[in-house]
Amino acid sequence: MSKFKKKTGNRQPAISTASLPDIVFMLLFFFMVTTVMREVDLLVEVATPSATEITKLENKALVSYIYIGKPMGALKKTLGEEPRIQLNDAFANKSDILQWVEMEKNRRDEAEIPRITWSIKVDAETKMGIVTDVKQELRKANALKINYSTMETDKIVD
Repeated sequence: MSKFKKKTGNRQPAISTASLPDIVFMLLFFFMVTTVMREVDLLVEVATPSATEITKLENKALVSYIYIGKPMGALKKTLGEEPRIQLNDAFANKSDILQWVEMEKNRRDEAEIPRITWSIKVDAETKMGIVTDVKQELRKANALKINYSTMETDKIVD
């Protein structure tokens, strides 16, 4: 008859952690490259209205935002409660829109200019008068591809 022996000392080798720092730095580099930082600091309150039938913008790199709403926090004391227009990081008047549109177009390549979308983010409490003024100025600047930013709500079924 044969003799059975228990095998001892036949253990699995430990997992090598030598490549762990490489993996960590590769992940860190990936997230640093793909993260998009906020380009504009909001100076106005914008609680966008809700809508049921919306479409998502495909190329957000070709979108320039116009914010309209009441000034935030401490700015209310100096600027009041009236809705203001914000272009990039500064308040603007409707007469500044034409120059801003030209600056935005000059920042882009010639082929991208016809595909620029001018997105208006308006606070839900804002009256339409200031929005109409902004749209008129955009027409004067030949910026005709305009959209309104909204929040999606559940569809109501009758």
